[in-house]
Amino acid sequence: MKDDFLRPPTTLGEWLADALRLVGVLGVLAAAIWLKPTDAGIAALALPALMLPRMLGLAAWFDVTACATVLVAAWSNVFDLYRTVTGWDLVLHFLCTGVLAVIAAVILTRTSVVRLVTAVDGSGHTLSRRTPIVLLPLLALAISAVWEMIEWLGWRYISDDIFVTYQDTIGDMVLGGLGGVAAGILLALVPVGRRTRPHMLSPDARKVRP
Repeated sequence: MKDDFLRPPTTLGEWLADALRLVGVLGVLAAAIWLKPTDAGIAALALPALMLPRMLGLAAWFDVTACATVLVAAWSNVFDLYRTVTGWDLVLHFLCTGVLAVIAAVILTRTSVVRLVTAVDGSGHTLSRRTPIVLLPLLALAISAVWEMIEWLGWRYISDDIFVTYQDTIGDMVLGGLGGVAAGILLALVPVGRRTRPHMLSPDARKVRP
């Protein structure tokens, strides 16, 4: 992870992803100076999700997609688009939860908790494509549940400006679950890991890296 995080960008997609990460960092500073502390906190919450694709060495196209989605989701909250644009909340829950489910799946695979990313295992057998299709929606629903808990805690203890209702919570979780379905299909069909020359990897990494 350290090598991937410190690796200099070499393609247009990698440069673009790093530019979006810089926008995220500068956005936190701008929000801290010119906006409310809660806005700065919301922008800061996006930073881990912006950094993880680079740390995991994910493909540039997914890195750009993840960074753009997370930034839009965070700043939509700052600019109150979830209240003012009908359906915007549901769209972002679908996209953002799907993106986070893919990142979580890669982390679980890399840490040998459970293999969710299709790849060739040490025995040379390709892992079942059905695995991410079945399990990613469950992972996405779990992420959605945690997010709704955070929203509730924010409403209860930080600011009652945070919009929390039963109907909103259920709708958000439904769209998050559907985002997980899309993420599972994506992982079953498309590799999300950055292509690396075989001689640059250790023997173990050559076997299991998604």
